[in-house]
Formats: sequence, C-alpha cells, structure tokens
Amino acid sequence: MDFFKKHKALLLFGFGISILYIFSRLYNILELPIFTDEAIYVRWAQIAKNDANWRFISLTDGKQPMLVWLTMIAMRFIEDPLLAGRLVSVIAGFFTLLGLFFLGQELFRNKWVGILSSFLYAIYPMALVYDRMALYESLVGSFAVWSLYFAVLLIVRLRLDISLILGMVIGGGVLTKSSGFFSIYLLPTALLLFDFAHKDRLKQIAKWVSLAIISTILAYLFYSVLRLSPFFHIIAEKNALFVYPFREWIEHPFNYFIGNWKAVWDWLVRYMTWPVLFLVGGSFLITRSFTKEKLLLLIWFLIPAITLAVFGKTLYARFIFFMTIPLLVLAAFSLVNIYLRVKNKLLFGILLIVIFALSVKADYFILNDFGRAPIPVSDLGQYSNDWPAGGGIKEAVEFFKNEAKKGEIYIATQGTFGLMPYGLEIYLVDNPNVRIEGYWPIGDEIPLKVLEESKKVPTYFVFYQPCGPCEGVGLSPPAWNVETILQAKRGTDNYTTVYKVR
Repeated sequence: MDFFKKHKALLLFGFGISILYIFSRLYNILELPIFTDEAIYVRWAQIAKNDANWRFISLTDGKQPMLVWLTMIAMRFIEDPLLAGRLVSVIAGFFTLLGLFFLGQELFRNKWVGILSSFLYAIYPMALVYDRMALYESLVGSFAVWSLYFAVLLIVRLRLDISLILGMVIGGGVLTKSSGFFSIYLLPTALLLFDFAHKDRLKQIAKWVSLAIISTILAYLFYSVLRLSPFFHIIAEKNALFVYPFREWIEHPFNYFIGNWKAVWDWLVRYMTWPVLFLVGGSFLITRSFTKEKLLLLIWFLIPAITLAVFGKTLYARFIFFMTIPLLVLAAFSLVNIYLRVKNKLLFGILLIVIFALSVKADYFILNDFGRAPIPVSDLGQYSNDWPAGGGIKEAVEFFKNEAKKGEIYIATQGTFGLMPYGLEIYLVDNPNVRIEGYWPIGDEIPLKVLEESKKVPTYFVFYQPCGPCEGVGLSPPAWNVETILQAKRGTDNYTTVYKVR
C-alpha cells in the first residue's frame, strides 16, 4: 500500500499511457486496406500453421521467420487472419513502450524520463502506422529497444544472467530481420557508460568483453536455426536487393549517399515532426549532465541511419523506424528538464500543445483518414492510395463469399505473388467452392484456361496493378470481353476491379 501511495502519480500516468496506446492501436485497426507485404506474411503464416514442413516458408523470399511464427500462433486464437497479424504488431509495440520506460529510467535515473519516453512513443505517428500493420517493423523496433536496454544493464552491472538475456533478445531480433544485427554491431558503444576511473578497469573491461562475446555467440546460435532450411542462402540474395554488397558499393562508394540521406531525413522530419526533433537536439544543450548517455542514444540512431544512406539501394521509410525510437528518450529528457525550469505551468502547458500539435494532427488522420495523413508520400501511396494498397479487397472477398454460396466459382488474379492472389486466398482458400489462380504477365487476350473455366462455372478476373496492355491501373486490357462487377478507387487513378468473364 505504501508503494502505491509513494508512486501514485507515476502509476496513474503509466495506466493512462497504456490505455492511450491500446485505444490508438486498436481503433479502426482493420479500416486500412491490406498492404501487399501484409498479404504475403499473413498467407505464409496460414501455410506454416497448417503444414509443419513450411515453418520456414518466409526464407523462400529471403525473409526471417519470427513475424510469421508469431502470427501463426495468433491465428490459433483469432479468426480473422489479417487481424491476427496486426495484433502481433500491437503487442510488439506495447513491449517497445515498456522497454522505453525502463531504458529512460535506467539511463537518466529518472522515472519521469521513462514515463515521457513511453508517452512520446504512444503518440509517435510512425509507431502508430507500423504498430497497426502486419509488417516486420514493430517487432524489429521492440527487439532493438530491449537489446539497447540490456546492453546498458550489462555494462553497468556485468552479470552473466543479463548477458544471457541480452543474447536471447538479440537472437530474437536477428530471427526477425537482418537489421537486428545492428544490436550486435553497436554493442561496443555501450563502453561510453563504462567507469574508466575504476581501479580494476582492465579486469572489468575484460569481464564485459567476455560477457558481450557470450551474448553474441548466443544470438548467432539462435540465428543458426535458419540453416536448417535449404532456403537459408536466399536471405543474402534478398538483402542485396535493398543494400549494396561491398563488392558493388566499392565501385560507386558515395554516389547515392546524399540522395539517400535526404530521403532518410525527410522521413524523420515528417514522422517525428520538427518540435520533437528540436527536443532531441535540445537535450544536448539544456544541461551538460548525462552527456555519455545522450551520445549513446544518438549513436544508436546515427550509425544505422548513415549505414543505410551509404549502402542503401532500395529504401522505404519503414526501414528507419527501429533506429528512430532511441531519439524519443532524448526528447523525453528535454521535456523533464523544461518542466523543472519553467515555473509558470500555464506557459508549460501551452508549450506542450505547440510541441505535440503536429503529432496529434498526424495521429488523427492516420486513424480516421489515412489517405490524407501528413506523412511521407511514399507511405501514403503504398498503404492507401497506390496499387500496392488493397483497397477493394474486403469488398471483393465478401462478394466472392456470397457467390460461392450458390455454387463453384473460379477466380483469376492479376499477379501470382503478393496482394494477388494472397489477399483473396487468406480469406477464401478453405472454401471448397472457390478456386483461385494467379496469372502473369497479362496479354492482349484472356488466358485460354480462364476462357475454358468460364464455360463451366462463373469466372472472375481481378485487376489491381499496372500492366502493358491495360487501360489503366487496375483495369483490364480493352480487347477483353469482360463485365465490370465491382470497382474500388484508390487515390486518383488507381482501382481494384472485379470483372466477370463472359
């Protein structure tokens, strides 16, 4: 009882932030159309759930399997496959929220820095986007934050149990995505917090090195599980699509650095907003205390960000998510110090409104009108307004379910991998009256098999992306003898269209 009285304000804030997080992540969680990559990961989880031989199915496309495994487990309790996948991210994000509290408290020895770090995460627009999608990013962020936290604990306390936990956390990270290896590469930066004035510093450093090696070995042991699959080698091939291998990079070392860095900075500004970034920078100016701790957090952003800018071949905004999270702790540190210095609490309240106004505005649109949210244009296109977004899939699924009640139907899709046919399969694959088959490329004439099926059963063709002979994005070639059954518009000139083949 004394504990609750002593920490009443802290507990109330913690409870309020938890409620805010849960509400913001679950509100309208299925309103955003299924994204192409979500369809792939959810379909993989379905296959892995039903066939133990395919537990490493994600490796066929060079992706680590942790997200698929967790989604597979969630599907045992949640009927809607997409909801199951998205709830994995919601839970992962909540662990990130908790991790930020412990990280902020440990680094700055101030519970309010931890609490405000969690609050900033709860309203962080980028977190709001990815904690509500069945993508890797939320899980990657969670493992990254907890890896940093246990790396800090290890350098401070030098204990074997912490070393083992750190190894397992990093192991989970590398089983999620290759960017999880940054937690290994950045381990030496924890030496910033080492007490070099210690009389037995050489002995203590040797002990830390030994414990860090144990953590690293354990993480690589986790990762070695993937070698059980014959598809393990595809990971390196897939990584080469997004990051230049050294042998290619050395031919043009910094040709793309400026362009890549501009993209990274633009995404950071749009998602984190200028006021919060000023708090991040201000943490180094507002007080000279905890300089090493602040540098550690900044380095965990800068090194991955610069590496991405130097070696990045194909970049997406979501790639920077995990590396931006430590910056929230710096912003929280500034807020706490501003509160201590501003005696007029009304003025402080007005300052908070100014700081958080842009984030709250972005959050509102993300939850209620995603297509107009003030976030990077590339993300608006991918997740809402362009052809990778699955607008119309929900309506198409309902239409096909109703048609299948009348008898057998055949569905052809534009594409053999991705949103089509997976966006339909995850909901219709178990229906005995539904057969789905993907086609690519699309030509001037209807595929012969589709025509043959149309003579036997009601046959439909679903379009959603560009193709050479097509009349537009999500429209059939003009020569096809088809009837428009259902059409959903995405953005300005993009459609998902269900045609019936005559």
